[in-house]
Parts: sequence; C-alpha cells; structure tokens
Amino acid sequence: MWINEILQKNKPILALSPMADMTDSPFCQIVRQIGGADIVFREMVSAEAVVRDNAKTLGMTDFVEAERPIVQQIFGSDPLTMARAAAIIMEHANPEGIDINMGCPVYKITNNFNGCALMKDPERAASIIREIRSAIGTVPISVKIRLGWSDPDDFKKFIPIIEKAGANLITMHGRTKAQGYSGNSDWNRIAEAKKIVQVPLLANGDIHDPHQVNQALDITKADGVLIARGALGNPWFFKETNAINSITNARNESVSMGERIRVVLDHARLHVAHYGERGIVTFRKHVAWYFKTSKIGFEVPGIKEIRMQLVRVNSLHELEEILKTIKY
Repeated sequence: MWINEILQKNKPILALSPMADMTDSPFCQIVRQIGGADIVFREMVSAEAVVRDNAKTLGMTDFVEAERPIVQQIFGSDPLTMARAAAIIMEHANPEGIDINMGCPVYKITNNFNGCALMKDPERAASIIREIRSAIGTVPISVKIRLGWSDPDDFKKFIPIIEKAGANLITMHGRTKAQGYSGNSDWNRIAEAKKIVQVPLLANGDIHDPHQVNQALDITKADGVLIARGALGNPWFFKETNAINSITNARNESVSMGERIRVVLDHARLHVAHYGERGIVTFRKHVAWYFKTSKIGFEVPGIKEIRMQLVRVNSLHELEEILKTIKY
C-alpha cells in the first residue's frame, strides 16, 4: 500500500492535489521529473461518464509509468456506479489508489449530489466506499472532504462513518462548502480532526509556499499535506520542501529564470504531444501560473507585457520565440 510505504520512511506525505483541468498527465510528468512528491493525484473524472464508456473521460485516466505512484480521483453519487467506475479504471490504468471526491464545493458538482454534497448524507457516502471496496479489493481508497457543508463541525460525525466503511486515508480541506474558497483554511479544525481520525490524514488548503508545509504540519499534526495551487506554476514545490527539511535545513533560492524557461518548454512539449498542436491554447493557463511574479520570486523587467503575450500564444514555436525575449 503506497500510504504505508511512505509513512514507514518516518516522513510526512507530500502529495500533489487533484485539480480539474490542471493535474493531467503532462503536468504530473513534470512534477515527477523535478522530484520530491511522494504521490500525485490525477484530476477528477465522472464515474457516470466512465461507466458509459466515454472515451475522452477514460482517456483522462491514462498515464505513463514515470508518473507512478499515482491515485485517480473519481466523483459521483450512486454507489454501484462509483464501484463499477473504480473497477473499470483499475482494469484500464491500474493506479496505486482510488480517491473519492467528497469535498468539491462547485455548484455544477454539488447540484447533482456529488462532491461535498455527500457530506450531507453520511450513509450514502459510506455505501459508496463499501461498494468500491468490494469492487477493487485491497487497493487503497482515499477520501477528500471539507469541514462540512455549512457546519464546520460536520467532520466530527462524518469521519468515523467513512472510516468504518473502509477509507484508508482522508484528506481534509479546512473550509466548509458554504465558504467555497473564501476566508482561510482552518488548520486548527484539521488538528481537531487528527485527534479523532484513525487512518492517516492529509491537511489541505492555503499551503501556498514550501515554507508553510512545516507550519501546517506543526499546527494540524497531520500525516502529510495535499498541495493544490501552491504547485501551479511551481512544480519545484515538493523538491523545495524536501530541501527545507534536509539535514542542512537549506533554504532554497528562487528557481532561476533559465531553469523556469527550460521546464515551461518541456511542459509545453509534453502538453502538445498529449493534446495535439492546438493543445497549446489550453497550455496558456499553465503559462499564466508559471510567470506570476509571486511564483517567480523576483522582479523581471517587462514581465507584465511578456505575460500578456504568453497567455495569447497560439503555437509552440510562438511560445519559444516569446520566451527568448525574457532578459535574465
């Protein structure tokens, strides 16, 4: 089991969070190439679409061996459909684990009783876990939750129920569904969850910088962290975190612009190889993150104008030419 293999190393789990339209194969490959992440979670896929044999959706679960160990996240509300989808994904791609989304606050997900809406129906949530367990055997099942739907104490009743149903790991985002992404992730409530949880717990929310990892772990006492937006534009996040925690307690300097450009081009080439030449248009969202001043960490002359050009790029060649104009 990937969970125990990491914990037996007496280190916290450093995991890349599943993020819709972001944690696809090209990005996960880049994170793996740079190193430091213990596990990567792929973006969520619809269980309904998987069982309907939707080729595009099933294709979203394809991955290359270099991405392992990997966990595939699924969402849905019908226990039997979720179980069938998990079994199909295991047969198709054989990931190291299946993650169940019970935390997404987005209306188009919760409106169909998916995502965080399941926290309003603990018995249905438990039934989903039991059916998936029956379908995939001993493969680890993780569950991503929030504090609750509107009550930040919902997790206190919810966690024991999903543990009993067979969850092997729980990730908690420190906000309620009602909060969405407003306010702050409540690490103190995650600490409360750690006191009652019997399986490993990952802390999630507002861990934007590698130097916040230890702070989050000190407060929550969690077994690891699930990093979302902190890794966007910064696939070096996990490597930097490990450097901070090394024997020398090194504090990494900002990634050089030369290194950043090299990785952006490598990522772009993987993205185009995966999606085709027009895929460069969907790569724009990654470029926007890579060249945020907060991600770069230092001032770059003319970066605002260059970034405006980058988010309108239409070809790999155009991207390469624009990046050549950056002075560093």
